[in-house]
Amino acid sequence: MTLPERTVERLSEYRRSLLQCLEEGKTHIFSHELAGLHHNTAVQVRRDIMFIGYTSMQRKGYDVRELIDVIGDILDSGKGLNVAVIGIGNLGRAVTTYFVGKRSKLNIIATFDVDTTKIDRVISGVKCYPINRMKEIVEANNISIAIVTVPADSAAEVTAQLVEAGIMGLMNFTTVPLNVPDEVYLDEYDMITSLEKVAYFVKSPRN
Repeated sequence: MTLPERTVERLSEYRRSLLQCLEEGKTHIFSHELAGLHHNTAVQVRRDIMFIGYTSMQRKGYDVRELIDVIGDILDSGKGLNVAVIGIGNLGRAVTTYFVGKRSKLNIIATFDVDTTKIDRVISGVKCYPINRMKEIVEANNISIAIVTVPADSAAEVTAQLVEAGIMGLMNFTTVPLNVPDEVYLDEYDMITSLEKVAYFVKSPRN
């Protein structure tokens, strides 16, 4: 069964909050509490959790550890997936620093750049390789996901190289839309659009 994209997003958000709850010593949580953390409704939370086959809500709420494990079984690959960051400028470095170690089943194991001062260095805990070795490194390390943070004028060329190298999932942080074959999953995050959306609602307050 393939879950709807928005359901996958919410499950990821729930797990992040549940992990924080666990760190704080909280062992159980009610649906309305989880909903409140995500500006959601308790009905939506219960629907999402039932959708993945977990219904063990007790009088004291969901078991936090159990729910984390169930969501992990749905979202994570059994053997884990290897990830590369393409473009290790300010944004690429920030993305790498943020993601490294956050999830045991998603491992950033390589970065790529054209800047010779960065190549062969370990940056944010990950070795940087020249882009002209991308296909070799991707294949040798079984990398299946790439995060693209290159300048807009090189995004299309880099994407074509990634597809040729066998990348199956792309996260686009550039300012241009990318074109990929149907078999490659693409998620595009446009920070300018997101900021403009925030700005619109700031200038047009909701009643």
